[in-house]
Amino acid sequence: MGLLSKLVKFLLRLPLYCLGTLLVACILIVFFGVGDEADVQLGWKLSHDDVVRAKKILHEGSKTRPEEMATIALSKEDLSLAANYLLNRYSNSAVRVSLKPNQLKINATVTLPPNKIGKYVNATLAIGNEDGAALPSITKFKAGRLLLPPKFAGAAINYVISHSALNDYFLLATRPIQAVDIKPDKITISYFSSLKTLIQAQNLLTRNDSKALGIYRQRLGDIIAGHNPKMLLSLAKLLKPLFILAQQRSTLDTAIEENRMAIIAVNDYVNKGILPQSKAKQPRYTAVMYKRGDLAQHFIASAVITASLDKQVSAVVGEEKELNDSQGGSGFSFIDIAADKAGTLFGELATASPEQARKLQAAMAAIKDYNDFMPDPRDLPEHMQQAEFKARFGAINSEAYRQVVEEIDKRIAAMPIYQ
Repeated sequence: MGLLSKLVKFLLRLPLYCLGTLLVACILIVFFGVGDEADVQLGWKLSHDDVVRAKKILHEGSKTRPEEMATIALSKEDLSLAANYLLNRYSNSAVRVSLKPNQLKINATVTLPPNKIGKYVNATLAIGNEDGAALPSITKFKAGRLLLPPKFAGAAINYVISHSALNDYFLLATRPIQAVDIKPDKITISYFSSLKTLIQAQNLLTRNDSKALGIYRQRLGDIIAGHNPKMLLSLAKLLKPLFILAQQRSTLDTAIEENRMAIIAVNDYVNKGILPQSKAKQPRYTAVMYKRGDLAQHFIASAVITASLDKQVSAVVGEEKELNDSQGGSGFSFIDIAADKAGTLFGELATASPEQARKLQAAMAAIKDYNDFMPDPRDLPEHMQQAEFKARFGAINSEAYRQVVEEIDKRIAAMPIYQ
């Protein structure tokens, strides 16, 4: 019993030992890693073209259809641009990337807020595929003058990430990766994005609590407060004033993000019931198009997925839901598919380019109602259980299915706002 008791005590104290070790490491990093000299030259200003290219690199993976293997090849310049774009969003920073056979090395300098310890944190991180492993691991980590053992550095970094707000993003970014091949001229990443992972990413990317989003939510709260409860709440009554607000707040550089915030705010209300805390006790109204709440829900959900992720993901998520509904749910609905497709196009145009974002703002400011951006789909087949769907259309790649989808696309293309 004495030995067992000691073992139990050790196991109970193990997390404290780990936490203490991590605390000591953090103190060492602060003491040795912070200084007044920058290892990487600061002051690199990203041009508008750099920002566009960086965003394209960071969204490269969204081109792949869910449930398929794919690869991304990135050069040293691509990696450097994307890393500098990300870091400089939060601090005056600089990153230098170098590639060797089986090694990616990153030197970074981050400017600290005013303090008495030092101006900068300088860090060096190297990763490589050890013993032929498909996935790389940390081979070197240095903070200032402090060189940490690779395994300890990896464990410490994983611990910090897993106990911070970065954890969800880290898991979604790394979980799909199957292999990484590092060569002197490029790094090639092979990955597999499941539909479940993409839906999780959509939920994460649209979970935004920025100050700008609060402004749009406050405007929505005012709209809801002034709504006549005897009237149906048109989705256009929510979207039009928020896009007018986006138009007023936007410059060419910020138009895409303002449109995204407007769409997220409307989706948060229509599909989640979220309003600012000051308006939380207001009545909840169902937003509708053609007197149907499900159409408004499908439209704005697809718009927010596309604005935050990718139109192909939006289309697949919509089809997947309808196929699931045909197996004992509400049934497969081409009406819902039409709302999904219209919302996808809306979200795409809202964020396609700064110029297109501004055009959509102007168009939305002039609409009369939702029939300017959503065609009437009520004559399309719906409520089809699996047996009926198979009897009438076979599968989603059949000629009969394609004909209905083409008719939906034709109706959407005829809408004034999409001209």
